[in-house]
Amino acid sequence: MPGARSRRRVEANYWPGFVDALSSLLLVIIFMLSLFMLTQFFLGQEIQGRDTALARLNSQIAELTESLQLERSNAEDLNTQIAQLTATLGSAQSENADLSSQLAGIGAGIEGKDEAIAGLQGDLLEAQELSDEANAQVALLNQQLAALRTQIGALETALEASEARDSQSRTQIADLGRRLNVALAQRVQDLSRYRSDFFGRLREILEGRADVRVVGDRFVFQSEVLFDPGQADIQQAGLPDLDALADAILQLEDEIPPDINWVLRIDGHTDSRPISNERFPSNWELSAARAISVAQYLVSRGVSPNRLVAAGFGEFTPIDPGTTEEAYRRNRRIEFKLTEG
Repeated sequence: MPGARSRRRVEANYWPGFVDALSSLLLVIIFMLSLFMLTQFFLGQEIQGRDTALARLNSQIAELTESLQLERSNAEDLNTQIAQLTATLGSAQSENADLSSQLAGIGAGIEGKDEAIAGLQGDLLEAQELSDEANAQVALLNQQLAALRTQIGALETALEASEARDSQSRTQIADLGRRLNVALAQRVQDLSRYRSDFFGRLREILEGRADVRVVGDRFVFQSEVLFDPGQADIQQAGLPDLDALADAILQLEDEIPPDINWVLRIDGHTDSRPISNERFPSNWELSAARAISVAQYLVSRGVSPNRLVAAGFGEFTPIDPGTTEEAYRRNRRIEFKLTEG
């Protein structure tokens, strides 16, 4: 009987040790899960910061695209540089798209880690048998977290490089726009000076003619100087005036540098009384035919065709709104305007 009681006491001593061991194992697992959750929280904060940086970069790229659309491309060398900058921006946008895809992949990876942690929580009752496997998963998760940090660092470096390229592109575009505006302003100033000289010569040549005058920035010939009523063929009496005009244009072609693009616009105008015949169904056709006749005659006198533009305005742009014979006579005219090509 004493021997039996001794055996029961020995058997009863195993149970407290087993409980202590199981409690210690549960504490370790809970500590590990808490560590995972903290790690996931800080990782989420880092990724949110990357999203903010990416949004800022996309906004800057959108602003740069709008600036590019506003740039003028009149000079061929400036157009080439702007096209190169546009290609650079396209490359930056492609890189940003790649970065966005990588960030999306990182987000998907994080969701996968959350699912793994949830699975570990469901297996707490089998912790003793799965302890070795849990330790292996912890080590793997730590490796993955380290890899994620490395990827985030690489993304940060790429974003900084892209921002630097965008800043340099904006600076170059601003400089190109300033240079283009200066060049255009200089061309307009030069053309205005040559226009003033050209009109000055015509005033000297046609001085004393009441039917030839200057109106604003245009030289105006009354139609009666060059054409019979309702006709578009130049009459002989008007040829000397056109010869003088051709000589002045030829002299102007020699003086204006070839890099200034200019044309002499010839505008035909009629009065408001309608015309309708087999040759000219309307005043529009008559005014256009007269402007073309003048242009063809100037070309026959040696003026370059690429420096002349003929246009017909019919009765739609009168300089005198009246309905008297004098108003009709003033509105029947041929205008010459030196302008940009």
